[in-house]
Amino acid sequence: MRRYLFFVNQPYSYSILRPLQDEIRRRGDEAAWFVAGCSTAPLRPDERRLKTVREVMGYSADATFVPGDWVPYFFPGIKVEVFHGMARNKRGHSSEDESDHYRIRGWFDLYCTHAAGDTDKFQALAEQHQHFAVAHTGWPKLDPLLSQPHEGRRHRAKGDLPVIFYASTFSRSVTSAPALVDKISELAASGRWKFIVTLHPKMDPSVVQRYRSLACNNLRFIESDEDLLPILPEADVMLCDTSSIMFEFMFLDRPVVTFRTRMPGPYLIDVDKAEELEPALEKALECPESLMTSARSLCDDLHSYRDGCSSARVLNSVDDFLANKKAGLRSKPLNLLRKLKVRRRLRRELKLFDERR
Repeated sequence: MRRYLFFVNQPYSYSILRPLQDEIRRRGDEAAWFVAGCSTAPLRPDERRLKTVREVMGYSADATFVPGDWVPYFFPGIKVEVFHGMARNKRGHSSEDESDHYRIRGWFDLYCTHAAGDTDKFQALAEQHQHFAVAHTGWPKLDPLLSQPHEGRRHRAKGDLPVIFYASTFSRSVTSAPALVDKISELAASGRWKFIVTLHPKMDPSVVQRYRSLACNNLRFIESDEDLLPILPEADVMLCDTSSIMFEFMFLDRPVVTFRTRMPGPYLIDVDKAEELEPALEKALECPESLMTSARSLCDDLHSYRDGCSSARVLNSVDDFLANKKAGLRSKPLNLLRKLKVRRRLRRELKLFDERR
């Protein structure tokens, strides 16, 4: 029986890793969670939590799965990068975002990639560095979404209001949340729309409170530690800015409207002014063919698989790595300074967690 560890540093990690846990359990293997730097509240009663580094060392996992860009290098087992989002496509994405996605920090043994394009790039880096391997697996987070049939447009009974899922990132340079709070309040109060609203866990708390206070019959506020994936199909349209959740929503074959996005393209409708928002939402509800065709093409670029079996491919790739690839790799670079910083960061994250409790 294999043992696996999930390293969680951000609330979004739970929904990425749970499909892996489901597949691990289906195979009769074991999984445990180690949380540093964010709340453990989303953990369920049947999910095993390791509370200390000593417990992690004693658990001695065969592999640790990481949706972020760092992991304590001294944890037992191989370190597997599964990513917190899909690879940024060059169309409309900044070179800075893309280069960060492909930055090799020396922590990981295996990178589990999502599409042909990012697989090729990581494979080239693997040949250059020779201390990690790459497997084209798909993203576990999408398994629950892709394993269920979706018909594109959401069926609405006569008289049902269209539902808009609004999600915003936290960076002050790109977030739309402060600029749209009054307009979203107005539209929800108009009786013409319903909203589901969620904000990034790092969003300015004062902005979060403004949106939380808008909750009413036509506006439902979702806290940042809730699993958003099961809620996405409830919406007809997504309203966003530069958050990668817009790409996840596109896999439902439904339209996206953005406000001053840094990732423009023919696969979404972007507006620059709050007064342009309602006409854009109305246009999106019509699902223009050119818009939807472009969004489908982008989804093909971002994720190769539609079978909902990426978690199984990830675990199979771990088995293959341990049996056939691990022994042929070079040792990772010493990275003494980085390792010192990781130890300090881990202590800091655990201390912050204790203080928040």
